[in-house]
Formats: sequence, structure tokens, C-alpha cells
Amino acid sequence: RYFANTTKRDKTSFDFTINWANSKNEAIKDIKDFTATFLAKNTLLSILSKYCIFDTNNTLLIMRPYQIAATERILWKINSSHNAKCYAKPEGGGFIWHTTGSGKTLTSFKAARLATQLEFIDKVFFVVDRKDLDYQTMKEYQKFSKDSVNGSASSAELKRNTQKDDGKIIVTTIQKLNNLMKNEDDLSIYQKEVVFIFDECHRSQFGEAQKNLKKKFKKFYQFGFTGTPIFPQNAIGAETTQSVFGSSLHEYVIVDAIRDEKVLKFKVDYNNVVPKFKSIETEKDELKLSAAENKSAFLHPERIKEISGYVLEKFHQKTHRLNASGKGFNAIFAVSSIEAAKLYYEAFKNLQSNKERALKIATIFSFSQNEEQDMVGEIADEGFEPEAMDVSSKEFLSGAINDYNAYFKTNFSVDGGSFQDYYRDLSERTKKQEIDLLLVVGMFLTGFDAPCLNTLFVDKNLRYHGLIQAYSRTNRIYGATKTFGNIVTFRDLEKATEDAITLFGKGSTKSVILEKSYKEYMDGFTDAVSGEARRGFVDVVSELEAKFPDPTKIETQKDKKEFVKLFGEYLRVENALQNYDEFVALRALQEVNLDDEKAVCEFRDKFGLSDEQIKEMQSIKVPNARALQDYRGTYNDIREWLRKEKAGEEKEKERINWDDVVFEVDLLKS
Repeated sequence: RYFANTTKRDKTSFDFTINWANSKNEAIKDIKDFTATFLAKNTLLSILSKYCIFDTNNTLLIMRPYQIAATERILWKINSSHNAKCYAKPEGGGFIWHTTGSGKTLTSFKAARLATQLEFIDKVFFVVDRKDLDYQTMKEYQKFSKDSVNGSASSAELKRNTQKDDGKIIVTTIQKLNNLMKNEDDLSIYQKEVVFIFDECHRSQFGEAQKNLKKKFKKFYQFGFTGTPIFPQNAIGAETTQSVFGSSLHEYVIVDAIRDEKVLKFKVDYNNVVPKFKSIETEKDELKLSAAENKSAFLHPERIKEISGYVLEKFHQKTHRLNASGKGFNAIFAVSSIEAAKLYYEAFKNLQSNKERALKIATIFSFSQNEEQDMVGEIADEGFEPEAMDVSSKEFLSGAINDYNAYFKTNFSVDGGSFQDYYRDLSERTKKQEIDLLLVVGMFLTGFDAPCLNTLFVDKNLRYHGLIQAYSRTNRIYGATKTFGNIVTFRDLEKATEDAITLFGKGSTKSVILEKSYKEYMDGFTDAVSGEARRGFVDVVSELEAKFPDPTKIETQKDKKEFVKLFGEYLRVENALQNYDEFVALRALQEVNLDDEKAVCEFRDKFGLSDEQIKEMQSIKVPNARALQDYRGTYNDIREWLRKEKAGEEKEKERINWDDVVFEVDLLKS
């Protein structure tokens, strides 16, 4: 393993160490193999000179093996294609398949930066397919190196940037690039050797822009980055990622990222809140779903109200905000249309009108052109032109922005540049958890990175690319309490989820990518990735109560260490179970007087349980509130004792190594 040896050490350094691996993402754990490869003169020199980056905060970033491998493959391909004079052809480029959340921005930046240093390359373009990603990419690139990029606010500025001899990366949108090519027939850049790096290489890259690129630029090499390639299985038409960009140069798929703990698994719940709508919520036929009567059924006032109530009821549980001392997370709610967004926003306002501490709910949507799609499951691209919407939608959005202005003392509107400013402010406030629930149609479901998000509520049909992209808003690593991304769907997406996992997980079973079931967390399971056996809640509680019925009587170091490890195991499994409705019901049952028939009936109706299920739940041991308080108190006392012991304030004759013990401090608050 290796890590950045920075002077600021505010986190456990081992958590941020990186496994050295080969180009197939296989970890090199043997010390001899590690020494022979990592410490080889050329490798070490390359890492120090090319793959270490000081960002604008002077923090040292070291690239991971898969990022280095991808960058090396791109540079190799540019050089070999140049030598072979293989210009403007798919075989002269290629694509990088790195899963969402694996750090594609840093990889693409480094590849682009190193490509600018090749003598025969005149310009490097980094091309995004939306204006919001243009802004995000500029921000991210400027974090790595402030003066290494030129943004392009317009096609005219893009033209000026192509004429500069400054060695900077040009960041632009596909739309601006296409406009430039359509309006300018004789630019000197057309005759020079250039590199195009496309972010999320799909959508309009397959259409008019790709034709114009081949028509105007005579000596280009193009590369694409994507977490969800287009294969024949999810293509509409003949074009795939490979047919446009060339062969895959390097792959780091979601299974690799989960194994390396770079992203989290997903926990998917399907909820049929109103039984009479179950038939349309489970419908798979696209034609039937688009029928007018089914569209209106999805927007039925009763359904909207019940789902909105469910979201508000479950919000604090799903986002870990039940404990007042824990900050928890926030959530996105993805809906099927602007009309649905309007209805849900109004329902949330009405249901919260008399609440003292209402959730801060914001919404954003815009006009979506009916552009030709390149793949099944693509999320419709909303532009920054709200003026193109119908009058009713525009007025509604204006009212929602006014609500936002009242929350935060801002002054945004739906007009032109102000709407873009609203988007950016909303993005920042969501990342800072100032927004509790963000209601969207298509925006923020791709390319938006907010680690504090842990839950996605879904009332729209998602498939393949759109499904993985939307789910992936929730699975960024963010502290010990965030164990997986919560997906709460109000449509039956089980088959769609399995299809997407099979395609983008390279045939992996859902057990590798989806979180374990409630039963597995209760009874124990074997982890599909690591092969490690994990005990369930039932066994952990049983041992905890048997060995430490009275934690205040723990005295020896040996017992202290055993208790800390055992209660830490309890905290971890309990933290995961908090997201399961069955566990919430089990906890609630502890407060019910089972001799009170009325109380039992109310409990049964609230959680939709049968008498048999309640009887089964009664047999499960759950520590009561007083016992948990004692356990937590002792856990904290031992932590404080150990701190003093290590500081030399206390000395004991008995010496035990505590290096393998981790105190789950964050989980105590959750």
C-alpha cells in the first residue's frame, strides 16, 4: 500500500492508503511483487513526476493504480496513432470505462494535461455534453491546477481559445463545439493534431457533432470516459461506444470499486404505498405506460398525497436523522415529469404547512427537447432555457424559486443567467446539506457529486444507464454511518436493476452490488466480495448479553478490549439495520404493552404486520434503552481510559495491544 505523506494528518492514515494493483485491478499484496513493481526505478519516478498533484489548497493527491493505468493507455494510444498516422478514426482512439464515483475527473484532467505536453499535439479539448457539467468541470480542474484550463463561455470565446498558443486544456460543451464547426469553415486548428477527451461519451457525441468533427478536423484523436458504455444490449440503433470511440483501453467497473471500498453498495426498496395502483407501478410495457389513462393514474391526487406522506414519514429514518446529535444525510426525489414535480412539490408544502421544523425542500426543472436518444434508459437532457417551458410550468417554477429565495435570502429567478445562478447555488447548498430534499425530473441525476446524499426516492421508470447514474448519486463514501446508498422506489424496478447490474457489472450477480437483506443482517451472511463471514444481529446481541450483562463491572484490559470489539460489532450491524423498515418495527415493538390489545392492534395496523409476524418478532432479543445507555457509557469510558493510558497518565501492569481496535465514535451518534 502507499499514501500521500502530507503534514496535515487529521484522519486515520491507514484509511487513506491505496492498494497497489496491476492493470487488471488485481491487488499486489505480496511484498516481493510490490517491491519489484512499485519500487522499480521507472515506476517510482513516473508516480513522483507525473501522477502526484498538489491541488490549489496545497494538498498532495496521488493517483490510484487504475487512474494511472488509464492515463498511460491514453498517452500510449496517442503516440502509437501519431506514429501510424491513424487520424480521425475510431481505431486511433478508445474509451475508458471507469465506474461512476471512481474519480474520472482527476484521471481525465491528468490525461489531458500530459497530452498537452506532447510535442506534436497542438490543442487538447475536454468536451462535456451539458452546460452544468461545463461549469462543474471548470471548477474541478481549477482545483487541481488554477491556470491549466481555458473555459469557453460562448462559441466566439472557444474560437479565440483555439488560436491561443498557451498549452492550456480547452473545456467546452459539445453544443459550443458543434456551433463553431458549423459556422467556421476555415480555422487553422482544423489542420493541426488535436486530442478530444469526451466526458460521459454518449448522447449527442453520436449525432451531428460527430459528423462535423470528422468533416472539419483532419488530424484528431478522440477518447471517451464513461461509467455506463453503450453496448448492443442498450443501444438504440447501430452505434455503440466502441463503434464511435474505438476499443476499451481500460476498465474499472462498479464491482472493482465496491471491492476496493471506493463506492458503496445499493439497498433497493420497492414500496407499493397505495395498493390499487400496484398494477401500473409493476407494468413494464413502455406503450402501456405511456397511455393517457396510466399517465393520469401515476399523477392521481391520492397516490401523490400518500407517497409524499410516506417520504416525509421515512425521511429521518432513511437519512439517519433520528438521533438529535447526528447530522445525518440528505436526499433526492426523482420524478417522471414536470407535471409530477409540480404536484409533489405542492403536496409536500401542504403536508408540512403546520410543522414547526419542516424539511427544506427545493425543486428544479427545465425544458427538455425531444432529442433522438442513443440508448435505452437515457435520462432526458434538460437545458438551461426555462423560458421554453409552457406558461404554467414557468410560473410554478418561479414560485418554487421564490420559496427558495425566502429560505436563504437570495434573489434568483427563472430568467436567463439568473436561472443558471439558481442551479449553481442549489448545487452548492445541496452539497452542504442546507437542502434536505431535492425534487428533480432529470437534473442532478447524472454527474452530480454530493457525498452527503445517501437516499434516492424514485417515482419514474429507470433503466440501464439512467438507473445506474441516478442510483450512483447516493453511493459515495462519507463516514462510518453511511454504509450503503438507499434507493426507495415507488415503481417496481427490480428487473431493471438486475439488468443494469448484469450489463455494467460485467455479469456480476446482484449480491455483489446490492446490499444484504434484512434477514441476512439479522442471521448473518458470507460477504460475496471478500468471502468474510459476518455475524448477524441475533448472534451479536446474544453474546453481548451473555458475556457482559453488566458492563459497569468490566475491569481487566482483556475484558475491556473484548467488550469494545463486540460492542463495535453491534454498533456496525445496528447502523446498517436502521435503514430497514422491519428493524424500525422491531424497535417500536419494544415500546408496546403486549397485554394491551388496543395498542397491539394499532401497532399491527401501522406496520402492516400479521399476528404470526408479531409473534416471531417477540422471540428476537433487543437490548432495552437502559442497557444500551450503559453499554454506550462504558464504551466511551474505555475510550477515554485508553486515551489517558496512551498519553502516559495511567499505567497498568497488564499490557495488551490495542492497535487492531477501532472505536466507532461516529456510530455512537447515529
